[in-house]
Amino acid sequence: MNLSSVADIIHRGGTILGSARCSEFATEEGLKKAVKNIKYLGIDGMVVIGGDGTFKGAQELCDAGVPTIGIPGTIDNDLPYTQYTLGFFTALSTVLESVEKIRDTSSSHGRTNVIEVMGRDCGDIALYAGLAGGAEMVVIPEVEHSIDEICDKIMQGRARGKKHSIIILAEGAGDAKEISEAIEQKTGVSTRYSVLGYTQRGGTPSVYDRLIGSQMGAKAVELLINSESSKLIGVRGNEIFHMDIKEALQIKKTFDQNTYDLTKILSI
Repeated sequence: MNLSSVADIIHRGGTILGSARCSEFATEEGLKKAVKNIKYLGIDGMVVIGGDGTFKGAQELCDAGVPTIGIPGTIDNDLPYTQYTLGFFTALSTVLESVEKIRDTSSSHGRTNVIEVMGRDCGDIALYAGLAGGAEMVVIPEVEHSIDEICDKIMQGRARGKKHSIIILAEGAGDAKEISEAIEQKTGVSTRYSVLGYTQRGGTPSVYDRLIGSQMGAKAVELLINSESSKLIGVRGNEIFHMDIKEALQIKKTFDQNTYDLTKILSI
């Protein structure tokens, strides 16, 4: 990589290197091969972007003598040590754009729409999209829910004259098709479902992601220049910080109860 290879990429999503998971790297021989290639190519240090699996691999590179720094890149926002991860807000923008389009049809036809977003173990996409998108209910894996609870919420809204409802569902909290069918059966309200899928993983990066991506990248290179290794970059408030990989991976995720409560207050 040089100045020319990274020119004109700030507006692009995905990976310009085409990098992806490599099962071979998980083996001892694969790790040795990677280290050999890194040295052969004259690579002075690695900056890896990804989630906890990527960071465990980064630690193995560090232990093998390759200076490595990690940047949190996952749309799920499921890395506990940092407030936000790179790609999270871009995914939210994509989800909200879809929600607004679905809302038009939902309102016109007086329907309930269940919109399934990514989030197998962490419901942050659904939580933040539900808050920003004015959803009537957010269903996430961190909070137990029941079909009766969802139906009661829909019928309470209709009793006040509301003709349509938007339910944001994290994929780890249930199946959109099954939930929509159960809602229609119990309430008699026409219900549709949409699974946004991999559309959430691409697209033009948001302003916030461009900013923290630039800041994190600069900090990673600064650390490598200063002979630092085995560190992860994070963001907390307006501050870009770094900490030891092993320490960061031991931190447990805490559920954002305040934001969840706010979605319930604003959807009354």
